[in-house]
Amino acid sequence: MTQEALMKQRMVAAIVLFSVTLVALVVFIGLYADERMRVQETYQNRYEDNLERVREDIVSYQEAEGDYELRYQRLMIDMSNAKEFAFLIHNFDDKQIIVNELYTVLLKYPEQMQTKENLDALYVATGDILAHLDKGYDEAEELVESIDKKGH
Repeated sequence: MTQEALMKQRMVAAIVLFSVTLVALVVFIGLYADERMRVQETYQNRYEDNLERVREDIVSYQEAEGDYELRYQRLMIDMSNAKEFAFLIHNFDDKQIIVNELYTVLLKYPEQMQTKENLDALYVATGDILAHLDKGYDEAEELVESIDKKGH
């Protein structure tokens, strides 16, 4: 074999290796993007599941004849879980802030949040959020702003 034929053979092998590597890279990127989308869908579903539980907890609290403290703690826990999943959702920053503020007022101002009016407002806001209406976040923000943060 001549030097020229050997170089051609090596160049063909390098081109084939490059092509295989490029195809493998494209497949890996595609699989990564697909898995990332599936994970984001899982986070979104869990976020919505926890908001649904918040709604159930509100109804349970309002219809209860006792044990309000336990029911309110369940409400706070489910709101905390929703807050955590909102943190994991990509491009959700503005809405995440509102969900975090909702949790904060539930935690810091239970006396104010346990009123029928505020629980009803939270129930409506979470319902609109679950219906994928932006006004749900506006309603939640109005609820947060209506809380007297200097009082109890």
